[in-house]
Amino acid sequence: MGCFSCILFRRKDVSKIEVDGGARSGSGKRRGSCEEDAIEKRRASKSGKGKGSNSAKSAARSFTFRDLATATRNFKEVNLIGEGGFGRVYKGRLETGEVVAIKQLNHDGLQGFQEFIVEVLMLSLLHHPNLVTLHGYCTDGDQRLLVYEYMPMGSLEDHLFDLDPGQAPLDWNTRMKIAVGSAKGLEYLHCKANPPVIYRDLKSANILLDNDFNPKLSDFGLAKLGPVGDNTHVSTRVMGTYGYCAPEYAMSGKLTLKSDIYSFGVVLMELITGRKAIDTTRKQGDQNLVVWSRPFLRDRRKFVQLADPLLEGQFPIRCLHHAIAITAMCLQDQPTFRPLIGDIVVALEYLATQSSGTEPRKQVPDIL
Repeated sequence: MGCFSCILFRRKDVSKIEVDGGARSGSGKRRGSCEEDAIEKRRASKSGKGKGSNSAKSAARSFTFRDLATATRNFKEVNLIGEGGFGRVYKGRLETGEVVAIKQLNHDGLQGFQEFIVEVLMLSLLHHPNLVTLHGYCTDGDQRLLVYEYMPMGSLEDHLFDLDPGQAPLDWNTRMKIAVGSAKGLEYLHCKANPPVIYRDLKSANILLDNDFNPKLSDFGLAKLGPVGDNTHVSTRVMGTYGYCAPEYAMSGKLTLKSDIYSFGVVLMELITGRKAIDTTRKQGDQNLVVWSRPFLRDRRKFVQLADPLLEGQFPIRCLHHAIAITAMCLQDQPTFRPLIGDIVVALEYLATQSSGTEPRKQVPDIL
């Protein structure tokens, strides 16, 4: 490896979702959009469109509002699978038969039109098994919708916190699997994309899971192109989610790849502890996960006390200690002391092989 070194919504029960047949309705005649033109022009200029280009084959499709109204049976309430400050997310079925997730932006929501364009551009140009696939978008009139691949197990948040009665908690091996996949998605953004991409909104709610609990990073509206050449950071308005943002970014607005590493450390701590990054239901002093964890991180004898009680002690102690050590490095106050994502991937892959009982292919990395 060449390098070493934060769809916020509550998911609903999808067992009764209707996506086949039923009444069809739409919005009327489609109108042109300058945003759609901007998306096409920017995508074409960045992808080098031409004969033999693979970019056109994987490009996001432009849907009409009627297409998506039909897919969701006119955005029927039973097809609603989640909602947040940005708007609502529906399960739908395209005319091809493919089941998708359709995010409809609220006109007064938290996600603005600029973020909409950024997300379409980013997911049209970036493709990796651990990034969610964007099938297309809609810019009919004042409508703004995004069409993603459907992730049947919802978000990591749905499986860590406020579990439903009878819902089984994630076991240790699955948690490590999710950590590895999420790290690989981030590694692609930091090390393979050119220029590198700073995700800026890494959090458990934005890590989506398929039927086999393979994770995919989603919601790229806040993503920024990273610094190039002699530049050390990108100066930008502070955005992201409280509890996941790196302290230096929150204070100065100076964004670097190491800002994502801090956010990844918070997600790792959530996986280990089963506690939310910010939990206002807890007593003062225990509400911020990173602040709460600091005393435990300073004493290896207390590491085991960080483990999620729902694991009931079913985890390899040595792997727990290594996972906590990696997490502590990611959460360093000084960004220069945080590891690069490439070696985090190596270290987590090693832990995953140890946790599953398989023979490790690599020697234990120096990060441990």
